Amino acid sequence: QVQLVESGGGLVQAGGSLRLSCAASGGTFSNYNMGWFRQAPGKEREFVAAINKSGGNTYYADSVKGRFTISRDNAKNTVSLQMNSLKPEDTAVYYCAATAQVVITSPHTYRYWGQGTQVTVSS
Repeated sequence: QVQLVESGGGLVQAGGSLRLSCAASGGTFSNYNMGWFRQAPGKEREFVAAINKSGGNTYYADSVKGRFTISRDNAKNTVSLQMNSLKPEDTAVYYCAATAQVVITSPHTYRYWGQGTQVTVSS
């Protein structure tokens, strides 16, 4: 059983930056691909970014490509999401998730989820 705890959310003005972190425990972190998803009020949960087990491959939604960067530290059991040039449409609850599956851009393949952290971007 893997437990995930996100941190780093908050309120920021448009154009600003935030760094989200996710700490994992209860499993072998390097066995899992990791992803970040977000959910805005009234909308479905959507893929934001993912990184494979070794950290050698990363994937991004078109809406965040060039602005967000996902990274992981397998020695510290953490995955991070650096968010720059934030826009009001980035406002959502952001979730960290872990999967052993090959497909890592769909929320349906993720087994373990954190509780989420709120990101609010004001215009």
